[in-house]
Amino acid sequence: MKLTLPSKSVVAISVGLSLFSASHGVAAQSVTEALASGKANLDMNLRYESVDQDNAVKDASALTLRTRVGYTTGSVNGFSAKVEMEDNRIVLGQGDYTVGPTGYQLGQYSVIADPEHTELDQGYIQYKQDNFVAKLGRQVITFDNHRFVGHVGWRQDRQTFDGISAKYSPTKDLSVSYAYLDQRNRIFGESADLDSKDHLLNAGLSTSIGKLTGYAYLLEVDNNTSNSLDTYGVRFSGATKGDTKFLYTAEYATQSAEAGEADFDADYIFLEAGAVVSGITIKAGYELLGSDDASYGFSTPLATLHKFNGWSDQFLGTPAQGLVDMSVTVSGKLAGGTWVAIYHDFEADDATETVDDLGSEINLQYTKKFGKHYTAAIKYAAYSGESGRVDADKLWVWFSAGF
Repeated sequence: MKLTLPSKSVVAISVGLSLFSASHGVAAQSVTEALASGKANLDMNLRYESVDQDNAVKDASALTLRTRVGYTTGSVNGFSAKVEMEDNRIVLGQGDYTVGPTGYQLGQYSVIADPEHTELDQGYIQYKQDNFVAKLGRQVITFDNHRFVGHVGWRQDRQTFDGISAKYSPTKDLSVSYAYLDQRNRIFGESADLDSKDHLLNAGLSTSIGKLTGYAYLLEVDNNTSNSLDTYGVRFSGATKGDTKFLYTAEYATQSAEAGEADFDADYIFLEAGAVVSGITIKAGYELLGSDDASYGFSTPLATLHKFNGWSDQFLGTPAQGLVDMSVTVSGKLAGGTWVAIYHDFEADDATETVDDLGSEINLQYTKKFGKHYTAAIKYAAYSGESGRVDADKLWVWFSAGF
């Protein structure tokens, strides 16, 4: 199997290694010691997934094993490096599914977005000094709850980014982060990676009653077309103390999108309130991904989308009519593990004659850890479609190990 690294990653790693070796007159012996004193990591995830969907193609099933192995060097004058490879394989021939962007069994089965692949997952140079840290190269970047920028870690090929990032924390309660991305490494191997010119800015202030966050995410796919996507927002999330804890989150964002000659504007609102009583957590949520006159829906292309709007992934792309998601979540502990049950009710923000009620969904999950390194879990999603959307049932069973 031929393995090639994207040229941008190679350039970033090469430049970083040059800085790493030359900074502050570092002697070759010190660099050798840093390389030898590092830490290796290994993470493996064996997962079965099935999709039963009322569509024209066959039901899908997949048994895949994702292996991620990496090495992080020691530090010399604040500089260190990390290299991590990722591989996903179909196990025991259980690969009856479709992955559209890769062309795998196109049009035969329902979609399971876990292609076979081998690639560089992360490869960066880091500089860390006092309250400042910066990374150059391919890296994982996440902000807040992954609603706008996440690693899509649920899929076997997680999302990473090529670029430079920096975080400065002048006090323990205040932090400011900035990243410039010139490539989005998406969840389909290298088949759907996108060149980009993205600017990400996120600032957070922790207070006695919660954390206040402001952000600006200015996105553009680098394909010689007009396609900017600018989002500005503010978020506040916190919890009270005591035997009974009250949870609260409020978030608002506004978005401007340019697509060729067309311009759109849409708003985002998220409200959540809950309580923890006798070990049981109950939360009620309202999420609005607004619409611009039923012609454009609020978009979050860098998000960990599976985490939001139901695990059956019916709304990875926001409908042009927008989306209102009202949810109730109940979670707790049982037999040494954790369980969660979620109910979603979906409707359009800007309803039309054909699109109004967008269905409902039930999500269930039980997860249990065994010792320090092992985790087993089972997860289920049942979506009941409306407005022309078909019913879908998905089941996952997995076992993971991390060292």
